[in-house]
Amino acid sequence: MQRRFILPLTACLLALNLSAQAQTYPTRPVKIVVPFATGGPADNYARFIAQRLQDSLGQSFVVDNKPGAGSVIGTDLASKAAPDGYTLLLMSNTQTVNESLIPNKPYALMRDFVGVAPINYSDLVLVANPGAGLNSLADVLKRAKAEPGKLNYASSGPGTPYHMAGELFKSMGNVSMVHIPYKGSSGARTDVIGGQVDMMFDAVTTMTEQVKAGKVKAIATTGKQRSEVLPDVPTVNEAGVPGYEATIWLGVMAPKGTPKAIVDTLNAAISKIASQADVKQTWSKQGAAPLVMNPTQFEKYLNDDIAKWSNVIKSAGIKLD
Repeated sequence: MQRRFILPLTACLLALNLSAQAQTYPTRPVKIVVPFATGGPADNYARFIAQRLQDSLGQSFVVDNKPGAGSVIGTDLASKAAPDGYTLLLMSNTQTVNESLIPNKPYALMRDFVGVAPINYSDLVLVANPGAGLNSLADVLKRAKAEPGKLNYASSGPGTPYHMAGELFKSMGNVSMVHIPYKGSSGARTDVIGGQVDMMFDAVTTMTEQVKAGKVKAIATTGKQRSEVLPDVPTVNEAGVPGYEATIWLGVMAPKGTPKAIVDTLNAAISKIASQADVKQTWSKQGAAPLVMNPTQFEKYLNDDIAKWSNVIKSAGIKLD
Protein backbone atom coordinates (compact mmCIF):
# COMPACT_ATOMS: atom_id res chain seq x y z
CA MET A 1 0.00 0.00 0.00
CA GLN A 2 2.79 2.40 0.84
CA ARG A 3 4.35 2.13 -2.63
CA ARG A 4 1.20 3.58 -4.22
CA PHE A 5 1.90 6.93 -2.58
CA ILE A 6 5.60 7.22 -3.37
CA LEU A 7 5.24 8.57 -6.92
CA PRO A 8 2.33 10.93 -6.18
CA LEU A 9 4.15 12.24 -3.11
CA THR A 10 7.35 12.72 -5.11
CA ALA A 11 5.44 14.54 -7.84
CA CYS A 12 3.75 16.77 -5.27
CA LEU A 13 7.04 17.63 -3.62
CA LEU A 14 8.58 18.43 -7.02
CA ALA A 15 5.63 20.63 -7.93
CA LEU A 16 5.85 22.45 -4.61
CA ASN A 17 9.60 22.93 -5.09
CA LEU A 18 9.15 24.37 -8.60
CA SER A 19 6.36 26.60 -7.35
CA ALA A 20 8.55 27.89 -4.55
CA GLN A 21 11.40 28.53 -7.02
CA ALA A 22 9.11 30.53 -9.27
CA GLN A 23 7.75 32.61 -6.41
CA THR A 24 11.23 33.57 -5.24
CA TYR A 25 12.91 33.72 -8.67
CA PRO A 26 15.45 35.10 -9.16
CA THR A 27 17.52 34.67 -6.01
CA ARG A 28 20.93 35.09 -7.66
CA PRO A 29 22.39 36.68 -10.82
CA VAL A 30 20.99 35.54 -14.17
CA LYS A 31 23.24 35.13 -17.21
CA ILE A 32 22.07 36.12 -20.68
CA VAL A 33 24.20 34.39 -23.31
CA VAL A 34 24.52 36.63 -26.37
CA PRO A 35 25.95 34.57 -29.27
CA PHE A 36 26.98 37.74 -31.11
CA ALA A 37 29.88 40.18 -30.76
CA THR A 38 29.72 43.35 -28.69
CA GLY A 39 28.55 46.56 -30.29
CA GLY A 40 25.79 45.20 -32.53
CA PRO A 41 22.03 45.55 -32.00
CA ALA A 42 21.71 42.14 -30.33
CA ASP A 43 24.34 43.07 -27.76
CA ASN A 44 22.97 46.58 -27.24
CA TYR A 45 19.39 45.46 -26.71
CA ALA A 46 20.49 42.55 -24.52
CA ARG A 47 22.20 45.04 -22.22
CA PHE A 48 19.16 47.32 -22.29
CA ILE A 49 16.81 44.46 -21.36
CA ALA A 50 19.28 43.15 -18.76
CA GLN A 51 19.32 46.48 -16.94
CA ARG A 52 15.53 46.80 -17.02
CA LEU A 53 15.08 43.22 -15.79
CA GLN A 54 17.51 43.91 -12.97
CA ASP A 55 15.47 46.97 -12.00
CA SER A 56 12.23 45.00 -12.22
CA LEU A 57 13.20 41.67 -10.61
CA GLY A 58 15.84 42.82 -8.13
CA GLN A 59 18.76 40.65 -9.26
CA SER A 60 21.64 41.21 -11.65
CA PHE A 61 21.15 40.12 -15.26
CA VAL A 62 24.63 39.73 -16.76
CA VAL A 63 25.33 39.72 -20.51
CA ASP A 64 27.86 37.05 -21.59
CA ASN A 65 28.98 37.48 -25.21
CA LYS A 66 29.90 34.20 -26.92
CA PRO A 67 30.14 35.01 -30.65
CA GLY A 68 31.25 32.74 -33.45
CA ALA A 69 30.08 30.33 -36.16
CA GLY A 70 27.04 32.42 -37.01
CA SER A 71 25.68 32.22 -33.41
CA VAL A 72 26.14 28.43 -33.15
CA ILE A 73 28.86 28.57 -30.47
CA GLY A 74 26.91 30.66 -27.99
CA THR A 75 23.58 28.97 -28.70
CA ASP A 76 25.11 25.54 -28.16
CA LEU A 77 26.62 26.71 -24.88
CA ALA A 78 23.23 27.94 -23.67
CA SER A 79 21.52 24.72 -24.74
CA LYS A 80 23.71 22.77 -22.31
CA ALA A 81 22.95 24.99 -19.31
CA ALA A 82 20.80 23.86 -16.40
CA PRO A 83 17.08 24.54 -17.08
CA ASP A 84 16.64 26.59 -13.92
CA GLY A 85 16.05 30.10 -15.29
CA TYR A 86 19.56 31.30 -14.49
CA THR A 87 20.89 30.97 -18.05
CA LEU A 88 18.96 32.61 -20.87
CA LEU A 89 19.67 32.97 -24.60
CA LEU A 90 19.40 36.24 -26.52
CA MET A 91 18.39 35.22 -30.01
CA SER A 92 17.41 36.61 -33.38
CA ASN A 93 16.29 35.26 -36.73
CA THR A 94 19.90 34.11 -37.11
CA GLN A 95 18.99 31.05 -35.08
CA THR A 96 15.75 30.34 -36.94
CA VAL A 97 17.65 30.59 -40.25
CA ASN A 98 20.33 28.22 -38.94
CA GLU A 99 17.75 25.48 -38.42
CA SER A 100 17.78 24.97 -42.20
CA LEU A 101 21.10 26.52 -43.18
CA ILE A 102 23.18 24.48 -40.70
CA PRO A 103 21.29 21.19 -40.24
CA ASN A 104 24.17 19.39 -38.48
CA LYS A 105 24.33 21.67 -35.45
CA PRO A 106 24.87 20.13 -31.99
CA TYR A 107 21.44 21.41 -30.94
CA ALA A 108 17.95 21.90 -32.39
CA LEU A 109 16.29 25.16 -31.47
CA MET A 110 12.77 23.96 -30.73
CA ARG A 111 13.96 20.69 -29.20
CA ASP A 112 16.50 22.14 -26.78
CA PHE A 113 14.96 25.51 -25.91
CA VAL A 114 11.64 27.00 -24.87
CA GLY A 115 10.45 30.39 -26.07
CA VAL A 116 10.34 33.05 -23.35
CA ALA A 117 9.51 36.37 -25.06
CA PRO A 118 10.27 38.46 -28.13
CA ILE A 119 11.84 41.90 -27.66
CA ASN A 120 11.63 44.02 -30.81
CA TYR A 121 12.22 44.18 -34.55
CA SER A 122 13.83 46.67 -36.91
CA ASP A 123 14.59 47.20 -40.57
CA LEU A 124 18.02 46.77 -42.11
CA VAL A 125 19.74 49.25 -44.38
CA LEU A 126 22.03 48.48 -47.31
CA VAL A 127 25.03 50.79 -47.01
CA ALA A 128 28.09 51.25 -49.20
CA ASN A 129 31.49 52.77 -48.70
CA PRO A 130 31.37 56.33 -50.12
CA GLY A 131 34.33 55.55 -52.35
CA ALA A 132 32.67 52.55 -53.98
CA GLY A 133 30.79 54.75 -56.45
CA LEU A 134 27.42 53.24 -55.52
CA ASN A 135 24.84 55.98 -54.98
CA SER A 136 21.60 54.08 -55.57
CA LEU A 137 20.19 50.59 -55.78
CA ALA A 138 20.17 51.00 -59.55
CA ASP A 139 23.95 51.45 -59.41
CA VAL A 140 24.32 48.28 -57.35
CA LEU A 141 22.13 46.21 -59.67
CA LYS A 142 23.79 47.58 -62.80
CA ARG A 143 27.34 46.86 -61.63
CA ALA A 144 26.50 43.48 -60.13
CA LYS A 145 24.97 42.36 -63.42
CA ALA A 146 27.70 43.87 -65.59
CA GLU A 147 30.53 42.42 -63.48
CA PRO A 148 29.25 39.26 -61.76
CA GLY A 149 31.13 38.45 -58.57
CA LYS A 150 33.03 41.75 -58.53
CA LEU A 151 30.99 43.48 -55.81
CA ASN A 152 31.24 42.14 -52.29
CA TYR A 153 29.24 42.56 -49.12
CA ALA A 154 30.13 41.95 -45.50
CA SER A 155 28.06 40.32 -42.77
CA SER A 156 28.47 39.46 -39.11
CA GLY A 157 28.66 35.77 -40.00
CA PRO A 158 27.01 32.96 -41.95
CA GLY A 159 23.29 32.64 -41.32
CA THR A 160 22.91 36.02 -39.64
CA PRO A 161 20.10 38.34 -40.78
CA TYR A 162 22.70 40.49 -42.55
CA HIS A 163 23.97 37.52 -44.54
CA MET A 164 20.49 36.30 -45.37
CA ALA A 165 19.39 39.78 -46.43
CA GLY A 166 22.27 39.75 -48.93
CA GLU A 167 21.49 36.25 -50.17
CA LEU A 168 17.81 37.11 -50.57
CA PHE A 169 18.82 40.25 -52.49
CA LYS A 170 21.09 38.22 -54.78
CA SER A 171 18.30 35.74 -55.45
CA MET A 172 15.47 38.21 -55.99
CA GLY A 173 17.65 40.71 -57.85
CA ASN A 174 19.23 37.98 -59.99
CA VAL A 175 22.75 39.26 -59.31
CA SER A 176 26.08 37.78 -58.25
CA MET A 177 27.99 39.27 -55.30
CA VAL A 178 30.64 37.81 -52.98
CA HIS A 179 29.77 37.31 -49.32
CA ILE A 180 32.54 38.28 -46.85
CA PRO A 181 31.64 36.81 -43.42
CA TYR A 182 33.03 38.26 -40.19
CA LYS A 183 32.93 37.00 -36.62
CA GLY A 184 30.74 39.93 -35.60
CA SER A 185 29.08 43.13 -36.79
CA SER A 186 31.82 45.44 -35.53
CA GLY A 187 34.53 44.07 -37.81
CA ALA A 188 32.22 44.03 -40.82
CA ARG A 189 31.11 47.58 -40.16
CA THR A 190 34.67 48.81 -39.67
CA ASP A 191 35.83 47.35 -42.98
CA VAL A 192 32.90 48.80 -44.94
CA ILE A 193 33.63 52.23 -43.47
CA GLY A 194 37.33 51.73 -44.19
CA GLY A 195 36.72 50.66 -47.79
CA GLN A 196 38.03 47.10 -47.50
CA VAL A 197 34.53 45.84 -48.38
CA ASP A 198 32.04 47.48 -50.75
CA MET A 199 28.75 47.10 -48.88
CA MET A 200 26.76 45.45 -46.13
CA PHE A 201 23.23 45.07 -44.87
CA ASP A 202 23.20 46.35 -41.29
CA ALA A 203 20.61 47.21 -38.66
CA VAL A 204 19.08 50.66 -39.01
CA THR A 205 19.39 50.95 -35.23
CA THR A 206 23.19 50.89 -35.35
CA MET A 207 24.04 52.27 -38.80
CA THR A 208 21.91 55.44 -38.87
CA GLU A 209 24.53 57.56 -37.09
CA GLN A 210 27.22 56.40 -39.52
CA VAL A 211 24.94 57.38 -42.42
CA LYS A 212 24.29 60.83 -40.96
CA ALA A 213 28.01 61.31 -40.33
CA GLY A 214 28.75 60.54 -43.98
CA LYS A 215 30.89 57.50 -43.18
CA VAL A 216 28.69 55.28 -45.35
CA LYS A 217 26.15 55.85 -48.12
CA ALA A 218 22.62 54.58 -47.43
CA ILE A 219 21.41 52.79 -50.56
CA ALA A 220 18.05 51.31 -49.46
CA THR A 221 16.18 50.02 -46.41
CA THR A 222 14.62 46.58 -46.22
CA GLY A 223 11.16 46.99 -44.69
CA LYS A 224 7.76 47.21 -46.33
CA GLN A 225 7.73 50.96 -45.77
CA ARG A 226 10.43 53.60 -45.48
CA SER A 227 12.19 53.80 -42.14
CA GLU A 228 11.13 56.62 -39.83
CA VAL A 229 14.78 57.33 -38.98
CA LEU A 230 15.88 57.35 -42.66
CA PRO A 231 12.78 58.68 -44.43
CA ASP A 232 14.68 59.92 -47.49
CA VAL A 233 16.11 56.49 -48.23
CA PRO A 234 13.95 54.29 -50.51
CA THR A 235 13.15 50.67 -49.73
CA VAL A 236 14.73 47.88 -51.75
CA ASN A 237 11.20 47.03 -52.87
CA GLU A 238 10.51 50.46 -54.35
CA ALA A 239 14.04 51.00 -55.69
CA GLY A 240 14.32 48.01 -57.97
CA VAL A 241 13.61 44.61 -56.37
CA PRO A 242 9.81 44.27 -56.04
CA GLY A 243 8.57 42.21 -53.11
CA TYR A 244 11.83 42.31 -51.20
CA GLU A 245 11.60 42.45 -47.39
CA ALA A 246 14.06 41.50 -44.63
CA THR A 247 14.02 42.56 -41.00
CA ILE A 248 15.85 41.62 -37.82
CA TRP A 249 14.03 40.66 -34.64
CA LEU A 250 15.29 39.78 -31.18
CA GLY A 251 13.95 37.58 -28.41
CA VAL A 252 14.79 35.46 -25.39
CA MET A 253 14.75 31.67 -25.02
CA ALA A 254 15.66 29.36 -22.14
CA PRO A 255 16.90 25.76 -22.00
CA LYS A 256 14.12 23.21 -22.44
CA GLY A 257 12.77 22.13 -19.07
CA THR A 258 12.90 25.58 -17.50
CA PRO A 259 9.85 25.70 -15.17
CA LYS A 260 6.80 27.27 -16.81
CA ALA A 261 6.27 29.58 -13.85
CA ILE A 262 9.77 31.04 -14.33
CA VAL A 263 9.18 31.40 -18.08
CA ASP A 264 5.90 33.20 -17.35
CA THR A 265 7.64 35.50 -14.84
CA LEU A 266 10.27 36.46 -17.39
CA ASN A 267 7.71 36.86 -20.17
CA ALA A 268 5.61 39.20 -18.04
CA ALA A 269 8.66 41.27 -17.09
CA ILE A 270 10.01 41.56 -20.66
CA SER A 271 6.56 42.31 -22.10
CA LYS A 272 6.05 45.06 -19.53
CA ILE A 273 9.42 46.60 -20.41
CA ALA A 274 8.68 46.54 -24.16
CA SER A 275 5.25 48.11 -23.58
CA GLN A 276 6.45 51.11 -21.57
CA ALA A 277 5.95 54.45 -23.28
CA ASP A 278 9.51 55.67 -22.74
CA VAL A 279 10.92 52.43 -24.13
CA LYS A 280 8.71 52.62 -27.22
CA GLN A 281 9.79 56.22 -27.77
CA THR A 282 13.48 55.41 -27.35
CA TRP A 283 13.30 52.43 -29.69
CA SER A 284 11.28 54.34 -32.27
CA LYS A 285 14.03 56.95 -32.52
CA GLN A 286 16.46 54.10 -33.18
CA GLY A 287 14.25 52.50 -35.84
CA ALA A 288 12.99 49.61 -33.70
CA ALA A 289 9.47 48.60 -32.66
CA PRO A 290 8.45 46.37 -29.72
CA LEU A 291 7.19 42.81 -30.13
CA VAL A 292 4.90 41.53 -27.36
CA MET A 293 3.66 37.92 -27.20
CA ASN A 294 2.98 35.32 -24.55
CA PRO A 295 5.23 32.20 -24.56
CA THR A 296 2.78 30.14 -26.64
CA GLN A 297 2.45 32.87 -29.26
CA PHE A 298 6.21 33.33 -29.35
CA GLU A 299 6.83 29.62 -29.94
CA LYS A 300 4.39 29.70 -32.88
CA TYR A 301 6.21 32.78 -34.18
CA LEU A 302 9.51 30.87 -33.94
CA ASN A 303 8.16 27.83 -35.76
CA ASP A 304 6.66 30.03 -38.49
CA ASP A 305 9.97 31.87 -38.94
CA ILE A 306 11.87 28.60 -39.18
CA ALA A 307 9.47 27.46 -41.92
CA LYS A 308 9.70 30.81 -43.74
CA TRP A 309 13.49 30.78 -43.98
CA SER A 310 13.56 27.08 -44.82
CA ASN A 311 11.41 27.83 -47.87
CA VAL A 312 13.63 30.78 -48.87
CA ILE A 313 16.81 28.73 -48.49
CA LYS A 314 15.44 25.83 -50.53
CA SER A 315 13.83 27.89 -53.28
CA ALA A 316 16.85 30.16 -53.70
CA GLY A 317 19.40 27.37 -53.33
CA ILE A 318 21.23 29.34 -50.61
CA LYS A 319 24.29 27.60 -49.20
CA LEU A 320 27.03 28.65 -46.82
CA ASP A 321 30.04 30.19 -48.55
